[in-house]
Amino acid sequence: MLKMEDLQFQKLDLDGVKTLVKWAGLEGWNPGPCDAEVFNQTDPDGFYGYFRDGELIAGGSIVSYENEFGFMGFFIVLPEYRSLGIGRMLWHQRRDTLVARLNKGASIGMDGVVSMQSFYEKGGFQKAFRGIRYERIGTGFDLHENIAGILEEDIPQVLDYDKRCFGFLRSKFMIPWLTLSGNKTFKYMEDNMLKGFAVMRKVDKGYKICPLFADHSLIAEELYKACLNAAVDEPVYLDIPEVNKEAQIIIEKYNAEYVFECARMYLGPVPQMEIDKIYGITTFELG
Repeated sequence: MLKMEDLQFQKLDLDGVKTLVKWAGLEGWNPGPCDAEVFNQTDPDGFYGYFRDGELIAGGSIVSYENEFGFMGFFIVLPEYRSLGIGRMLWHQRRDTLVARLNKGASIGMDGVVSMQSFYEKGGFQKAFRGIRYERIGTGFDLHENIAGILEEDIPQVLDYDKRCFGFLRSKFMIPWLTLSGNKTFKYMEDNMLKGFAVMRKVDKGYKICPLFADHSLIAEELYKACLNAAVDEPVYLDIPEVNKEAQIIIEKYNAEYVFECARMYLGPVPQMEIDKIYGITTFELG
């Protein structure tokens, strides 16, 4: 008989994060083979779980971005331990631990699946917008002359553009993310200025575009075509914020198919971000 006092709430090391990624694959979340390393590097203190007799049975992320903003994700309980109240207890303990890690008044974000949104609302989170995943098979396209791969010398501009769209600087995440094994990156330059960029990450099934940020829809469409062109005959996934209507138009134009949705939710104020430039969300795990 399981007793709650038998559970130990502990920080996860890299092996623990790898275990969460493995579980995510079994749940059909379609993670990437190198996700654990980048996620752990982003915040080595950002993953916690419950252990029973030394075995991890449940866990999730509580990542801090320089104490200015937090993000909760990767919330998984092993199937044999579900419906026992463990998930509810772990979620609240993770939330409270993250609040304590952040600066006073800092917001926390998360992407909640439809079935759990009412639970998260009771925990203080409010919906900001729907995040909808679409799938399309990669196809060959001619690339716009302003599109090329992201180089090391582009990183300062990429980090600045990313901050405008994400709301906070996240160098510890973005720098390794841009060079992740198997990833493909694209930039749109005009007069030596970055006008948009996209990262396409290899995942268990196909590729995920993560993120796609652009000044306007014409640039976003060209970046989307570059991603599709780089994965011919492979599934390509894009998670769009529903509030960006131009992103929805692009998805419909290229006949991408609905897969599932979450809701971006926040505890505290919604961060200041240029939502009209977000055509593809980076991740549902770390924001």
